[in-house]
Amino acid sequence: CYLTAIDVVCVLATIITMLSRQVATAGARVGAARGFSVLTAAEEFPGLPTTSPGEKKGSVASVTTLPSGLTVVTENASLTSTVSLTFPNAGSSSEGSSEAGAAIASRYLSFKSGSGLSSALIVRNIEDVGATPFSSAGRRGATVGFTAARENAAFIAPLLATECSFEKWDVKEAQQLAAAEAADATSNAQVSLSDQIYAAAFGAQSAMGRSYYTAGASRAAIVAFYERNYILNGAVLAATGIADHEAFLRMVEEEFPSSAPGAAASEGGAAYMGGEARVAAPSTGYAHVALAFEGPTSAPLMNVMKHCLNNGSAMPFAAPGIIGVYGGSEPSGASSTVDALSNAVGSAPSADIVAQAKAAAKTEALTALDSGSQSLADAMTASVLDSSGFSAKALAESYDAITADEVAKAHAAMLKSKVSLAAVGDITDVPYQATIASRFG
Repeated sequence: CYLTAIDVVCVLATIITMLSRQVATAGARVGAARGFSVLTAAEEFPGLPTTSPGEKKGSVASVTTLPSGLTVVTENASLTSTVSLTFPNAGSSSEGSSEAGAAIASRYLSFKSGSGLSSALIVRNIEDVGATPFSSAGRRGATVGFTAARENAAFIAPLLATECSFEKWDVKEAQQLAAAEAADATSNAQVSLSDQIYAAAFGAQSAMGRSYYTAGASRAAIVAFYERNYILNGAVLAATGIADHEAFLRMVEEEFPSSAPGAAASEGGAAYMGGEARVAAPSTGYAHVALAFEGPTSAPLMNVMKHCLNNGSAMPFAAPGIIGVYGGSEPSGASSTVDALSNAVGSAPSADIVAQAKAAAKTEALTALDSGSQSLADAMTASVLDSSGFSAKALAESYDAITADEVAKAHAAMLKSKVSLAAVGDITDVPYQATIASRFG
């Protein structure tokens, strides 16, 4: 049979009325019983696992130095694992007189053939577990590592300690990559300024004063440098997200090279001198200037001092053994820029400035612990190298313990060291170092 249009309308109206009554009845029942949902979570999502939340536990760090001379530091709270192996004396400051450029080339030998494994096999093992490898180097030290899921960290950690076999193709590729990185650095004004301030502070011919970005190291120089400085004695293995420190230690003892530790490599640093280094490049149309002094040996005190120099008119910087400020301007304003930099470092910090600097430095240090597993691993390594231990509490206390009197003495000692001047760019109007030094008596 067929329904007329009127019949269809009547049927639809009846259905809508019935549904409206059912919704109204259900809404009234829900409003009285719960007020926000008809179904419970278990009814709406069948099979939902039962949860039993507990109190969040803080990170626990453990530090052990093995007979090989390798220091292992782990923590157990990170949700991902970063495992990094740092060789503190594998930077360019440890290069011999005939090894210039060996440090930057050695960085590119990370994850290359060694210990009976090919480069392809090493990389495949890392990629198969979804890990992300990384490597870095500079004037002071070199680091190789990876970030992975916690359950895979111990499985691929031994790949960090493979004993390089220096295959011809690996060394050649490392030389080519080092040359490319060095070429890129020459066009960077900030890199050039950093190189010049180190040359001024430590002497252009010293290991610390020479640029890290140097190409042309021979195969023999690279091999000699690598074998002398990429050793476990004195190195630091940092691992985040490790639930069982003792089990991780057993893995390291079983899987890492077990040869006699030998003598730890020594850093070929130089004594602070204080001097001047200038690179004229008038075509840049800009003047980059930096002033530096010898800094305190304590890392926390150095960081507080750095923040004391952050007065808005200059950008502060600090690295082991050196602290200072830098700025830039149009060529005509270079003299005024030097005046501003001199005032920034020459003024003794007040108690209020010290208090603000302590808070800023402490916040910066603690924030690094919560900025990802790789940042945490870096902080753990730095703490071990600075104080032979690590804990967030001890780190915070090291900043709290710094007094205004300590900062005042450190500032006075800084000014007693000879000022270093670096200038890059259109620097015709930049005063010479002797003129600037007279301002600090």
